[in-house]
Amino acid sequence: MVLGTSSGAGKSLMTAALCRVLKRRGETPLPFKGQNMSLNAWVDQTGGEMAYSQALQAWAAGLEPQAAMNPVLLKPRGDSTSEVIHLGCSVGNARAEHYYRDWFKPGWAAIRSGLAELQGRYPGGRLVLEGAGSPVEVNLQPRDLTNLRLAQYLRARCLLVADIERGGVFAQLVGTLALLRPVERPLIRGILINRFRGRRELFDEGRRWLEQHTGVPVLGVMPWLEELFPPEDSLDLLERRGRKQGAELTIAVLRLPSLSNFSDLDPLEAEPTVQLKWIRPGEPLGRPDAVILPGSKQTLRDLGELRGSGMAETLRTYVAVGGQVFGLCGGLQMLGTELQDPEGLEGCEGRSTVSGKIEAGLGLLPLRTVFHGEKTLRRRSSRALWPGSGLELEGFELHHGRSECTAHPLCSDEGLGWWQSSGYQGGTVAGTYLHGVFENGPWRRRWLNGLRKRRGLAPLPENPIHHGRQREALLDRLADAFESHVNLAPLLAPGPTEQP
Repeated sequence: MVLGTSSGAGKSLMTAALCRVLKRRGETPLPFKGQNMSLNAWVDQTGGEMAYSQALQAWAAGLEPQAAMNPVLLKPRGDSTSEVIHLGCSVGNARAEHYYRDWFKPGWAAIRSGLAELQGRYPGGRLVLEGAGSPVEVNLQPRDLTNLRLAQYLRARCLLVADIERGGVFAQLVGTLALLRPVERPLIRGILINRFRGRRELFDEGRRWLEQHTGVPVLGVMPWLEELFPPEDSLDLLERRGRKQGAELTIAVLRLPSLSNFSDLDPLEAEPTVQLKWIRPGEPLGRPDAVILPGSKQTLRDLGELRGSGMAETLRTYVAVGGQVFGLCGGLQMLGTELQDPEGLEGCEGRSTVSGKIEAGLGLLPLRTVFHGEKTLRRRSSRALWPGSGLELEGFELHHGRSECTAHPLCSDEGLGWWQSSGYQGGTVAGTYLHGVFENGPWRRRWLNGLRKRRGLAPLPENPIHHGRQREALLDRLADAFESHVNLAPLLAPGPTEQP
């Protein structure tokens, strides 16, 4: 098990690295996070919903992602409630103050079922577990579902990760170990220092001090990697502020309060000629080459934020003078003319009618969206109709709302959830329900080349590799660094009371 001294310490990526290293050694690593809280989701081949970080770990392990790898997923709604996903299926909403009272036993049952499913499917596999947050939150320890309770249940050998970049690494580690119960302390087999800048020898004295004062070996010091890895949560987006050398296009991405599935933008981050500029509603938009409205867990609330901050009018003006806007899932819904919430799924404060509550959209696409309780969850493949036509697309849908055209746009494929319309002075508004659309390299380049043409820039080749292959190369480089800087032997070797 990979534990961390805090959220954001690097557990997800270290777990992915460990999975790739074990795969290289001929093992079958089985990534597993009992409970995750995330708005960055993935849909498996059977339509099960899971956290994207466990999908990434599955790819690192050479396996197809499956919801059993993340049997409990909590998706915050922004009002002290979260949607609860068990084994890929939505089972209700929970208030924070009642979660452990109402959902602890069902959650533990889902975790055990997920373990049984994985171990049944891969009987020779080795579980590689990821913890959540800190394992020693004393007010939560008796009800902890995914850290030390799971480690004790499986007698897992634990690696404790601390992020030195944040400062206070010695206090993080000593404090975490001091708060462990005596029965838990032997589970910790080693310490990993993450995100160290400079030569490793500069930490030799710190390594010796930690080992002397804790009695736990420091198994490695991972360097600060210049590679751009997927963020573990939306807070990590704040670190994406660097200016790319050689960037020729600037694409603004609205950092919505209920931003979700921001991994959709990773392929654009990986484009060397593209600079993504994350903008909060109310901040100056400037004159980017395009604007992306990403996914949202609370579409109507984020729409209200756009309207209240003045960003809605800014976007309409931007399109009127030739701007390019692209909406993904919830962002697509906001671009329409009308959004109806008859069941109150979104907590909408719009005007009431016999058909429920209604909010006006941004009015940039002729779409009407109605929110339904049944969630659309499915893998999709289709041919693109815009820009151009005929390119193969793969991705997944994950949404409550269903949209329909209220007028005839230039291009539409309601089966795929794909709309496009042109405005004044060459402005274009488009969108899709297809998550992962930018992973499709030829389509991504065709869209970017349309932006480049407007700037008088030469087109990029339209035959790049799929982003999945780029992700594979990135995981290999991560594993190379992990193998170079971490001694896994104490973690993998059974102890005196364990079976090999």
